[in-house]
Amino acid sequence: MMRIKALTCLLALSSCANVPLQAKRDLVGMARSDLIACAGVPDNTAALPDGEVLQWRQDQQVQGPFTLKGPMSLELDLSGHGTCHLVVRLQQERVAQVEYTGPSGTLMGPYSACRPLVLSCEQQARQVRRSLPSGR
Repeated sequence: MMRIKALTCLLALSSCANVPLQAKRDLVGMARSDLIACAGVPDNTAALPDGEVLQWRQDQQVQGPFTLKGPMSLELDLSGHGTCHLVVRLQQERVAQVEYTGPSGTLMGPYSACRPLVLSCEQQARQVRRSLPSGR
């Protein structure tokens, strides 16, 4: 029973890190208007000769819900802490590349602090993929 609980915790932790990694692949091709609808208005933009770069900043420390507190101010925190900057390059009004910057390395994975920035967009991209006819 203890092994099942430990495995469940590990799977839950790994899913937090997987969302940003999946988004790097799944958001490519998304329209600019859809990206802004799910990620919000970007904090910075830059025009390029062949497109545009959009940046979202998560500068507040992201914290997850898993903290153990013990006697004598002992505290073990396994939640995600960090900041993240989501950088998206657009070409012809479509996502061409997704990158992350910022100190987001945590126990939950290298990009877990980026999860809140891309979760809604990743879910939307997943729904679009499911609605496509098979073979595409």
